[in-house]
Amino acid sequence: MQQLREATAYLQNTLQDFRPEAGIILGTGLGALANEIEVQHRFSYADIPHFPVSTVESHAGELLAGTLAGKRVLVMHGRFHFYEGYSMPQVVFPVRVMKLLGIRNLLVSNAAGGLHPDYDYADLMLLEDHINLQPTNPLVGKNLDELGPRFPDMLEPYDLRLLALAQEAARDLDLSQYMRRGVYASLPGPMLETPAEYRYLRTIGADAVGMSTVPEVIAAVHMGLPVLAVSVITDLCAPGKLKKVNIADILRTAAVAEPRLTALIKAVLAKL
Repeated sequence: MQQLREATAYLQNTLQDFRPEAGIILGTGLGALANEIEVQHRFSYADIPHFPVSTVESHAGELLAGTLAGKRVLVMHGRFHFYEGYSMPQVVFPVRVMKLLGIRNLLVSNAAGGLHPDYDYADLMLLEDHINLQPTNPLVGKNLDELGPRFPDMLEPYDLRLLALAQEAARDLDLSQYMRRGVYASLPGPMLETPAEYRYLRTIGADAVGMSTVPEVIAAVHMGLPVLAVSVITDLCAPGKLKKVNIADILRTAAVAEPRLTALIKAVLAKL
């Protein structure tokens, strides 16, 4: 808690009267939304006390404070992953800081592999549930009572009101043909899965798979923070659709989906 307070105080000293309403986490290859923000303050992660530093390609490593769709937002332009060598408390540290700074909703994006046979490249999947296959989670250890309860309920990890707003926004934007709702499986990575692992994940009920998001969602739910999460389907993992993929392929597909994701997030923010 002392580290969280120090990071929060450092940011608040600059933010002053800026009161953020929502936090946004931009996933791999999904940083273009940052260009839409009327930025008032920009912080390098390296300058914020106790913040980790992004090490992954396409993750800029900065926290933006500004206005988007008429709402005051804090935007993580780059996130952290367990596979980078960070602990789970480090991975979720920024989410906790954003909550202490006052955000009331958290919007999360990620790049994911599509396990559902009906999914296509650059589809958007609204997360309605998840399967945590990470080796640990951010709540392991002594509970931080100032943040939330020892045993948070996970019946609705993704806020039903925000899901309804996102689907309404998709209809308004004529994006329904690209929209899905499904279950996200989070694995540690950094390697992509084997064909047998993809079959296993589909068997246990996953519609998409990635290496992030779930730790941040667990931390948010622990703090009573409503979450909306969207996966961009950047590769296809269903039988008959599998092929070798690399980060360049993933970034190219993410770029195709970015305008849809940006429009969706802006529309959801406007409806909050």
